[in-house]
This record gives sequence, structure tokens and C-alpha cells, in this order.
Amino acid sequence: MGLNEALKAAAAEVEAAIEDLLPVPEGSEARLLEAMRYSTLGGGKRMRAFLVMETARLFRVDRRSAARAGAAVEMLHAYSLIHDDLPAMDDDDFRRGKPSCHKAFDEATAILAGDALQARAFEVLAEPDTHSNAEARVELVLALSHAVGARGMCGGQMIDMLGNNQAWSAEAIARMQALKTGRLIQFSAEAGAIMGRAPLHQRHLLAAYGRDVGAAFQIADDVLDVTGTAEEIGKTAGKDIAQGKATLVAAWGVERARAQAELLAAQAAGHVEGFGEDARLLRELAAFVVSRKS
Repeated sequence: MGLNEALKAAAAEVEAAIEDLLPVPEGSEARLLEAMRYSTLGGGKRMRAFLVMETARLFRVDRRSAARAGAAVEMLHAYSLIHDDLPAMDDDDFRRGKPSCHKAFDEATAILAGDALQARAFEVLAEPDTHSNAEARVELVLALSHAVGARGMCGGQMIDMLGNNQAWSAEAIARMQALKTGRLIQFSAEAGAIMGRAPLHQRHLLAAYGRDVGAAFQIADDVLDVTGTAEEIGKTAGKDIAQGKATLVAAWGVERARAQAELLAAQAAGHVEGFGEDARLLRELAAFVVSRKS
């Protein structure tokens, strides 16, 4: 199976899992569940879920269990996007080619939908259907908590918000992006090893792969913000420059930033070389994240 087919297949499996885990709403809380489903279903590349699925495959983890873990990651990611788009944050009216959650519903509903998606993500990881081994479930919850808390994704968002229109070093930008974007991608790559009860050295290799893929992905995203159109990228183009956002494109220019992304992608592929043919799609994904157009 080629990378495009594998991405589509994993996305379909994870989409079905999300449908099951976020059932059609009823009752007084229906509007909240509608907003959760609106922001999670039917959109996005599902790259993080694919990383969960593909790294789990290395260790012969049950596909249904891996899809549930991938769905949890996508719920967590959706929560972060809902809050990122709020007027108090990045203030963006579009996400994945459609109105942002706070535009489709309202700000209060969007905040609650994000909160509820975060809670549901951890709930799914803690459920026995995700993994029969309680220790594995605890490790998944703990690792995701570290990835998205004050020293992970949320901390990176805070640093990003404080840095508008300030002079940043390339090193400071890279650290902020590693927290804001990279930590969740790193967790996604590591999750399969946790579920597969892999030896520590293999878990570290996959974490390193995820770290470098995450860094390459974010740089490529920043390049697309400059070179892409709103139709291509599914959100407002050129906002980073307009808002004075700290990016490596702003620090280095497009060509140097693109070259750094390609270097990181090659480095990521090297981390999984020892897995042989089983990791072919992971190596192809590393190249894809820097060549994509959306």
C-alpha cells in the first residue's frame, strides 16, 4: 500500500472510531455535542492519528485499539484548534475550509466544546476497550498529559501569544514550536510503542522520529502560510506575517526554512531505519510533510 492509500485507510478507520465515540447528540446538551462533532469529524489530514496507527502496526497492536487511541489524539487536536481560533487567541474565522467553531456556533459553545473534547480524549485512553493492559492505559494518559500541558502544547501557545511583534532568536522559535506543535506529534509517534509494550530504546527512537517530523511539519506549515492560498490551506493565508508571529520563515526566509524542514525530515527517517521495511510508510510520511501543498 502506498502512503496516500494508507493515509486514507487510517483516516477512515479513525473517522469511524470518532463517530462511535462521539454519538449523535440528544437531550439538553445536544448543542455541545454537535459542536464537538462539527470540529472533529470530516476534516483534516489525520496525520497524528496515522502516526498512532502506523507505529502501533510495528508492534502488531490490534487495529481497533490503535484507532481508538488515534481518535483520542484527534479529539485533543480538535480541542486545541477550537481554542486556537478564538478571538482571544489567533482569531481565525476559518478552519479546514469551513467556519471555525466559534463562528459556526458561538464563543461560549466553542470553549465548552474544546473543554469537553479534551476530557473525552483522556476518557477514551483510560477505557479498557483502548487497551487490555491497565499499565499501558496509564502510560498513554500520562504521556499525553505531559505533551499537552503547561510544559507542552499549552505552554507553547502561551509563549507564542507573548511573542507577537518581538525579536526572537531562531532557537527560541524552534523551542516554542516544539512545545506548541511538536509535542503532540511526538506523543502520536510514541503511542504505538506504548501500546505495543516496546523496549525503551524503540520507544525513544519513535519519540525522536515524532519530534523531528513535528518540527519539519510546523516549518512547512509556516512556509505554506506565506506561499499558499486560503483555498489550498483551508484557513486564512498570510496571517502569521500580518500578526507579527514568530516563525522560522520570518527569521530565515522561505528558502532556508524549507531547507531546514527537509533536513529534519531526513533526520526523522533515519531514526526509524532500524525497523526496516515495516517503517517504510513512516519514512515516506517524513518526506511528505515537507512536500505537501495543504
